[in-house]
Amino acid sequence: MTVAKRISELGEATRFGPNWPGKRCLAKTRKGTPCQRPAFKHNGRCSLHGGLSTGAKTTDGLKKILGANLKHGKYTKDKLEAQRHAAEVGRRVLAELKRIEQYLTTLSF
Repeated sequence: MTVAKRISELGEATRFGPNWPGKRCLAKTRKGTPCQRPAFKHNGRCSLHGGLSTGAKTTDGLKKILGANLKHGKYTKDKLEAQRHAAEVGRRVLAELKRIEQYLTTLSF
């Protein structure tokens, strides 16, 4: 029984409880109270309140992100345009076939 109690006490000094001596985020939460999560060193905020990256800003960085996120290219602009064009051609062909079929049914042999 004492082993389980000791396991629960492990890491107690590193937990972020009310007596934790480190720097807190202190950003205003939706509740209106200051955030109590631990802050990052570089900006003094936690990952929820501005600690993470906001993404690429340069054109080179944005191009790299586009390339990295491309999985198969099925829904790229040029593929979608080709699908739309093929669908339009197919509709025109079907309409022409229907028109010819109606014309042939009106003829009497």
